[in-house]
Amino acid sequence: MKLLGSVRAKKSPRVTAMAVAAIAVIGVGVVAPVVVPTESQAQSRRTVPPTARYVSSNGQGFILDTSGSRPLMRLERSTEVWVLRPTPAPRGDIIYRNDNGDQVLKVTPDGAITLYTTTAPQGSPASRVGEAQGLASAAMTGAQLVDYFMRQSYRASQAMGRLIVIDVDIQPGSEQVAADTVSAASDAIVRMARSSNLRAQVERVRRVVVSDQGRPGVSLVQGTLRIVIDADAGIAGRPSSARIVRVVGGDALNR
Repeated sequence: MKLLGSVRAKKSPRVTAMAVAAIAVIGVGVVAPVVVPTESQAQSRRTVPPTARYVSSNGQGFILDTSGSRPLMRLERSTEVWVLRPTPAPRGDIIYRNDNGDQVLKVTPDGAITLYTTTAPQGSPASRVGEAQGLASAAMTGAQLVDYFMRQSYRASQAMGRLIVIDVDIQPGSEQVAADTVSAASDAIVRMARSSNLRAQVERVRRVVVSDQGRPGVSLVQGTLRIVIDADAGIAGRPSSARIVRVVGGDALNR
């Protein structure tokens, strides 16, 4: 029986030094200034859609979670959670993009939402259809993580028709971000394996290494797809599958 994945967790915990300064002010009255939000700030708050389940006009459902500091989104029938970055656009619209720069959502000042996908690149209007839970991932035990990494390796290997080894080398505290990263990497490999334009590019991948040591980024060198994460940034500290596809696909994406 072949081992499809391995996990090496370093035993020495990460140590974060924090300096806290306390200042005591006695007998001094401080009046907080009144801050009036600008029109653009007020409009931006009005444009943020609520956490809910949405469905586009072409039938694509998705969960949008705006309860945290960063908007999150997951398409139905997909396990990947996307971290979105809102940017202002003409006419007061807000464009939400992923870490690859792809436009994912557009929200108008009156709250109308448009979803952009590979099957609907011109956009498909979406409507809120119900409540939804947040997209924060539940913590997994050590045994569950090992099993999860093995299953993701098996999924990527099945798509390629050969072994794809997944090697995770992390410190305690990085487990959940590493799990999300492995899932994104597997999604990228499966997607490229099914693409006639990208199959030849992903054939170069023999091994996936996820680490929390070094500068965060994605690289492909001599068959090893190396992904360095920033666990302190949470889910925003790992790349999306779209960014991984861009690195592995290279020039093939521009043809």
